[in-house]
Amino acid sequence: MVDVYLAGSRPTRRAAAESFTGTVWQDPIITPQAPARVASARVGFEPGARTAWHTHPLGQTLYVIQGVGRVQAKGGPVREIKAGDVVWIPPGEKHWHGAAPSTGMVHVAMHESLNGEHVTWMEHVTDEEYATPVG
Repeated sequence: MVDVYLAGSRPTRRAAAESFTGTVWQDPIITPQAPARVASARVGFEPGARTAWHTHPLGQTLYVIQGVGRVQAKGGPVREIKAGDVVWIPPGEKHWHGAAPSTGMVHVAMHESLNGEHVTWMEHVTDEEYATPVG
């Protein structure tokens, strides 16, 4: 049977402070029902907001739909991302993503679960790490 989720039928929720710095809003797009494994959400970051460091067992794709943001893999440069950009994070890659310091950013996040797990959250990105110049 086909499910249709009408606009406004699933509430926006504020992202957990344990996994995010700043104000971040999440809207579910896909919540998989077995055997499906793909999950997706629209995630809105206010200026300066960001995820904590984390990994995904089968990788993650981000599609930026509004604003300007940043993404960084551990040990790599901080990269600027803008509306229309697509970001692929490989399986197991420790990374973070979020808004630019003075501009909000909205992306659609897509990832698959492996044995019921889709993300491993780690430590928060420090203000010093976040302030690293884009390169």
